[in-house]
Amino acid sequence: MLPLPALLALTTTVFLGCLTEVLPAGLLLGMSEELGVSPSATGQLVTVYAITTALTAVPLTGATLRIPRKRLLLALIAGFLVTNLVIAVSSSYPVILAARVVSGALTGVMWSLVAGYAMRLAPPGLTGRALAVAMSGTPIGFALGVPAGTALGELADWRWAFAAMALITVPLLVWVLAAVPAVPADPAGPTRPLAAARLPGMRPVLATVALFSLGHNVAYTYVGPVLAGLDAESLLGAVLLVFGCAAVGGMAAVGSALDSRPRAVLLSCTAVTAAAVVLLGIGDGVHGLVLVAAGLWGLGFGGAPTAFQAVTALLAGPTADAAQSLTIAAWNGAVAGGALLGGLLLPLGTGLLPWCAALVILSPLLFSRRVVLSAPGDRCRTRR
Repeated sequence: MLPLPALLALTTTVFLGCLTEVLPAGLLLGMSEELGVSPSATGQLVTVYAITTALTAVPLTGATLRIPRKRLLLALIAGFLVTNLVIAVSSSYPVILAARVVSGALTGVMWSLVAGYAMRLAPPGLTGRALAVAMSGTPIGFALGVPAGTALGELADWRWAFAAMALITVPLLVWVLAAVPAVPADPAGPTRPLAAARLPGMRPVLATVALFSLGHNVAYTYVGPVLAGLDAESLLGAVLLVFGCAAVGGMAAVGSALDSRPRAVLLSCTAVTAAAVVLLGIGDGVHGLVLVAAGLWGLGFGGAPTAFQAVTALLAGPTADAAQSLTIAAWNGAVAGGALLGGLLLPLGTGLLPWCAALVILSPLLFSRRVVLSAPGDRCRTRR
């Protein structure tokens, strides 16, 4: 039986990390106006965050492997409280940028920690389900958190969205203290995450992670300007809500199929996401097509993060905790690259973004064919 109170506390932590990372995408126009910077500059708040996560995930995960897991988890949550509160009260773009750098470093450790923590709490044979429960905070963040934060920013002010995230951490700290069992620190040395990159099949998976995330974030970071270019700016809240709700459905579908057909899951996530972004580009702002595209996009994207982490765990075996930092680094490096590439393309026209995004999203299909994954509990094997 799964330890649901503990796993749901981890789910909430993932929800908080996801929302902290991507919320500026939903508040981009309001933040740009009040801070006196361009939408591209505001989008770089996502870029800098993701670059920090990518650069620090491996070294900080390695450096913290010997810290008891629960103590580290509490410290990370407290860090989110401080950084989101700083953003909520500051009117200085450089100060907000610095707070995003700190948050990005916290997130890199958090993603690696939570994945390993969830699997260590689960009884034998249920580690995949435990991971799915813990990581469901990501699609829930897209389904509920981002639309709610965007709506709050539109009704009141974008600062209230960050203040709300800071407030979430207070009951979460109490919940973790009460419900999450302590687990011992990993005795591995600080070089262990890098050693995991040499495992058979790991490099194609990391390439798949990076290219999928890059393409997704080219479009998602600037979804507000893309919709404005389609004369569908009024649909921003609805698009984010439909995307998020569909992402929850995608997460559920992955949870039921990942154990038996992990390779098919990765291919499906890639194909559906690319098709959805193309539909957004050719929909010409027709409201029905825009919402259908948002639903397909969420469905394809929803299960991808969990699928990537589960595949990483299968490949890494006993080194799964450390190997997760490589997946996180690849994913968030591509988040930064997507936000940066989208910002460079934005002056050329918002209509260009969906097509570029789809092209990049499809490119992992060239890599994923090299990996043949076995059932849970067995090692993955690479086709020679």
